[in-house]
Amino acid sequence: MAESTERVRAAGTANRYPEEALVSVTAKKDDDPDAVVPWSVRAAAEWSWRVLLIITALAVLVYALYWMQIIVVPLLVATLIAVLLEPINQWLRRTLRFPRALAALTTVVGTLAAITALLTFAGQALVDGFSDLASSAVAGFDHLLSWLSEGPLKIDPSKISEVQQEFFTKLQDNASVLASGAMTVTTSVGQVLSGALIAIFCLFFFLMEGRRIWLWCVRLIPVSARERTHEAAIRGWMTLRGYARTQILVAAVDAIGIGVGAWLLGVPLFLPLGVLVFLGSFVPIVGALVTGTIAVLVAAVSHGLSTAILMLIVVLAVQQIEGNVLQPFLMGHAVSLHPVAVLLAVAGATYIAGIVGALFIVPFVAFLNTVILYFNGRDKFPALANDPGRPGGPPGAFSEQIEGTFNDSVDVAERREVVELVENVTEEDLEQLSESERAIARAERAKIKASLAREKTASSPETDSEAEPEGKDAVEMRDSSES
Repeated sequence: MAESTERVRAAGTANRYPEEALVSVTAKKDDDPDAVVPWSVRAAAEWSWRVLLIITALAVLVYALYWMQIIVVPLLVATLIAVLLEPINQWLRRTLRFPRALAALTTVVGTLAAITALLTFAGQALVDGFSDLASSAVAGFDHLLSWLSEGPLKIDPSKISEVQQEFFTKLQDNASVLASGAMTVTTSVGQVLSGALIAIFCLFFFLMEGRRIWLWCVRLIPVSARERTHEAAIRGWMTLRGYARTQILVAAVDAIGIGVGAWLLGVPLFLPLGVLVFLGSFVPIVGALVTGTIAVLVAAVSHGLSTAILMLIVVLAVQQIEGNVLQPFLMGHAVSLHPVAVLLAVAGATYIAGIVGALFIVPFVAFLNTVILYFNGRDKFPALANDPGRPGGPPGAFSEQIEGTFNDSVDVAERREVVELVENVTEEDLEQLSESERAIARAERAKIKASLAREKTASSPETDSEAEPEGKDAVEMRDSSES
């Protein structure tokens, strides 16, 4: 009875874990010492060394990116700005018929001019209000000293003077350390300026020849994965665009709310504070906390504790509106990330790469999330499959962009994109134009279609070999063959 029960139990084990049973039987036959190790433990060991290898590769990649941050950071900045400015660049090219180089140059110069004007205006306000803030800070410090000596603490004024003297003595003793710190700041400023130049240079070429650069990168991928990678990257690009637009809107709401609140409370430097809040809002979670604290401190120094409390209420109200109204509806729709995921990603990236990691981790994770979802069969932007005006070229034009000569293929795809946009115009739309404008539109469409057909015919090797003579002899040969 016991023997039959053991046989049934062994058969059940073999049915549930066939690999373990097979390996165990083979090991027992060969007298393998691994027979005592269960199959589940060996599988866990196989998984473990592979996971450790992946973690090591990621660590090496992160270290390499950190070591090359003087190049990587400007590239990331240029990419995010290009995502924002690409619609303007396309509008200049399609509507105003600007050449690629002129459209990119106009977009970059206009953006730099707008940023320079904003910073100049804010800097002038900072210079004008700094003297009042400095005098208010001195008066507030004197009031604090008198409160310490005459208030409820009753601290001896001589002890306060000793603490002040000790502070200035330590300041003089550490003058060399402060000087080295100033040199470090100078070096950092130089790196920031060089990074800004790299970012501007890359931004210009991303706007002018972004598609060419991307296609060159795609050609490095195996042929079987090119089109899916291209389509996934288009979805990721749209996610970055949604993130950038939403982040600007949220930052503008924060800056306007806190700036107007500071202005109503009579806090000096309300305009520079608004600009600081706007820039700080691009760093998730941490930026709003730091800039809000600065606004409260400025209110405390300039107008005392009561105004600081009111400023704190304004900051908290604005941040609550952002966190409970704007972020869930706008940012959640744009990046589709849970707030817990955002918090953990920001915390980890800040620990690894500091402020740079906190700035770029959310768009990176959002891009990665969209790409992985597309590879797994879930398209967040299904309308892009039939949108001729999407970034990256119209649907079905990928092979034309990859095959043939690299420069010509991109031009063909761009002209096909224009043709598909023109074909979407109905006769009712054309009826709204004058007769001469309708004739010009139809002639332009026919010209583009003919040019596209010639490009496609010229890209065929068989046609190229047969179409070499195109002079008088070629015409005679064609006429004789037709007759």
